[in-house]
Amino acid sequence: MAADKAALAAEQRQAGGAIRPDRPHGGGDGMPLDRDDSYYRSAEARAIADNIVSFQTPAGGWGKNQNRAGPPRARGEGWAIVERLPTYAAGDIQAADDRWAYVGTIDNGATTTELRFLGRVQAQHPGRGGDAYRAAFLKGLRYLLTAQYPNGGWPQVYPLQGGYHDAITYNDNALVEVTRLLAEVGAVGASHAFVPVGLAAEARIAADKAVSVLLRSQVVVNGRRTVWAQQHDALTLAPVGARAFEPIALSTAESAGILRFLMEQPKPSPEMIAAVESGIAWLRSHGLRDVEWSRSDARLVSKPGAGPIWARLYDVRTFKPVFGDRDRKVYDDVGEISTERRRGYSWFNTAPAAAIARFQKWKPGAAR
Repeated sequence: MAADKAALAAEQRQAGGAIRPDRPHGGGDGMPLDRDDSYYRSAEARAIADNIVSFQTPAGGWGKNQNRAGPPRARGEGWAIVERLPTYAAGDIQAADDRWAYVGTIDNGATTTELRFLGRVQAQHPGRGGDAYRAAFLKGLRYLLTAQYPNGGWPQVYPLQGGYHDAITYNDNALVEVTRLLAEVGAVGASHAFVPVGLAAEARIAADKAVSVLLRSQVVVNGRRTVWAQQHDALTLAPVGARAFEPIALSTAESAGILRFLMEQPKPSPEMIAAVESGIAWLRSHGLRDVEWSRSDARLVSKPGAGPIWARLYDVRTFKPVFGDRDRKVYDDVGEISTERRRGYSWFNTAPAAAIARFQKWKPGAAR
């Protein structure tokens, strides 16, 4: 982090001390990954790729929540946008310097999306015109390898920012998306043929380590495997909380994503199969029926025949839905939390339904 800060300070000194105003937050990421090859040969795609290259931190990662369709970063401009939160949400980000937050992160698809986009653009520019994109990709790949903990997990932010950001992060499928990308690179497919053999091998090993930590961190209660939390301690692998309204709890949306990822593996081990079977069984038994979440007035309402839906968070001991608020208190009724939090967070979801449907078609024995 000190090196990244020093690099920015040097640029600003060269620019006469000028600090450019912050770029706007949000507005979509501007990095489509589902276009045909002709798009990634276009001037529009190259402009996006140039923006991506310009905002890569010296450490090799990217910030989040920034539309890459804008102009490239100017010298002296920050590597990541500054998220200005209202006073009541000030605790959502734990950083010593609120102007230096998420400067390198895997949160909200950051870094993995930039790398995937660069990979598509460079493939359509095999000559010198694609060298800058390949160089940035390799730098970003090394960043992910450096950021990985020895046990296979990744923090939400790297260089480490402190607080809950240092926990192994499954929230919003962060670890799963990094692992998918590294596995693809490690497979040395045509789109990643430019990756040196040794580096591709490192990516493959890192992906395997990530699968291992997923299996080891599945929460066991009374001797039985359940699912996963949004974050796990980097050393003990125990579930941990995050923002004030995110208590220590089992998380259904993230667990559904992990289970689908494990079911994607071509040759699942007995440990993977056991993890999937136990996780699916837990999700099946904890869906909520005859209720629906009313988004218009942010409340759970009775509706015979509806469901299943799942609460996002469940108590680790009782397996009952729990809901947090900014006062750090935990409630068992979503109607008891503040209106701001009821409307500002996804307390219910249907992600487990897709994982269960995938499981019904899963044939692990055929892949072994």
